[in-house]
Amino acid sequence: MDNKCSKYEGLFVFSDEETLNSHINECEDCKEEQEKMEKVSNLLGEVKFYYRAKNKRLQKLKAVCALFFLVFFSATFGVLSNDSDLTDALMYGNTLSAEELGFPVDSYGLLMVD
Repeated sequence: MDNKCSKYEGLFVFSDEETLNSHINECEDCKEEQEKMEKVSNLLGEVKFYYRAKNKRLQKLKAVCALFFLVFFSATFGVLSNDSDLTDALMYGNTLSAEELGFPVDSYGLLMVD
């Protein structure tokens, strides 16, 4: 039977650094686990720059999209608030006909085509 030490995770999470280091100096299994954790930590340190750079680009894209929608909707509501005829027609459920929009229409209300 292989009796491996299973205290590393508990010590790593719940104890202080001195207790963990003293146990690592005594136990070979936990020393191997510590070396694996250090290798993973080093790998994460290497890719941290690339992850943050990608994340910054994504944040910039989100900010540009939010700014675009802010400008678009403020311009749209600005036009609607200045044009009271259009606002009243849209507010009270009246549909705008071709004649109200200024297009040439015949006696039936259809667009006249020459």
